[in-house]
Amino acid sequence: MKNRKTLGHLAALLTIVIWGTTFISTKILLADFQPVEILFVRFVMGFFLLLAAYPHPLKTADDKQELTFALAGLCGICLYYLLENIALTFTSASNVGVIISVAPFFTAILAHFTMKSKEPLRAQFFIGFVAAMAGILLISFNGQELALNPFGDLLAVAASLVWACYSILTRKIGSFGYPVILSTRRTFFYGILFMIPALFIFDFQTDLSRFTNITYLFNILYLGLGASALCFVTWNFAVKELGPVKTSVYIYMVPVITVVASVLILHEQLTLLAGTGTLLTLIGLFLSEYKAEK
Repeated sequence: MKNRKTLGHLAALLTIVIWGTTFISTKILLADFQPVEILFVRFVMGFFLLLAAYPHPLKTADDKQELTFALAGLCGICLYYLLENIALTFTSASNVGVIISVAPFFTAILAHFTMKSKEPLRAQFFIGFVAAMAGILLISFNGQELALNPFGDLLAVAASLVWACYSILTRKIGSFGYPVILSTRRTFFYGILFMIPALFIFDFQTDLSRFTNITYLFNILYLGLGASALCFVTWNFAVKELGPVKTSVYIYMVPVITVVASVLILHEQLTLLAGTGTLLTLIGLFLSEYKAEK
């Protein structure tokens, strides 16, 4: 059991390391692709990779389980990413980054009130939350002015709420006992299905010749095979082993990974504010996790 908990933490950490670097690939692809095109292609690619990795059918026990998969796909694959991307068109990336990082807080609240084995709302979790959010604020608004945009910021809040719902649904799916790859693939299926109407709204282009550009091809493969197929499997495994609250706390690390990636890959300078923010965020993560482990 302890070994599986350790694997759960490692899976969550691996997921966040990859998710924290996806901004580089997304930024490169946005030069010639719309956000909805990137989302759709990466998840279709991820779906077929999971199908190739484990080509077995998933027969759910009843309609209630099927509905849970459908809701998970709607929340974690379709709505979360669409809300996040639309929010970015109305407000700054810094605002979105900070607000999305509130997801662990919403997850803890939802878990406490919706799960049969209620997750305790410990004081140290909230202390860790405050420390992490202070660090994320320093990282995100490093040298920038705080500019609020009510509509865009509300969309980002909605995205973090939707991700919290996805985390709770993922824990429920984990209790069904199906292989994680099969469960993730079924969730992808519904997420892609719900995403189809958005393709018409946002003028989806089917020009695949753009992927003859080796840079575009590499980056969409990274997003599709790594950030989607692999990471959703490892994240769902972590939620199954650790629970939605402990796993969601790792979201605090996304801005930290982004800072480190910016320094190592884009050769950006690490400022005092960003360094202090990184340290505070890691302290917040430790406080939240330490109490839960104890």
